[in-house]
Amino acid sequence: MSEHRTRAHVFVSGRVQGVYYRANTRDTASEHGVHGWVRNLDDGRVEAVFEGSADAVEATVEWCHEGSPAANVESVDVEYEEPAGEEGFRIRR
Repeated sequence: MSEHRTRAHVFVSGRVQGVYYRANTRDTASEHGVHGWVRNLDDGRVEAVFEGSADAVEATVEWCHEGSPAANVESVDVEYEEPAGEEGFRIRR
């Protein structure tokens, strides 16, 4: 795995609220050793930030295209940024 730390800022559209998308994102990020956060937006999208090794972050971003079993993901927009030192992974309200 690559040790280069990267940060992905992700916006997920579709049926992604009320389907355990945030909880599944947290679990997936934790499995990959990725730090950051996830939250629902008022417009129905889910926003997330992933920080970690490039390989782990990319695997988590790829997971977002499928999401939780009950989700229906329509699009995933990703912006790569400089890491900000996120530690742990949390669901933001």
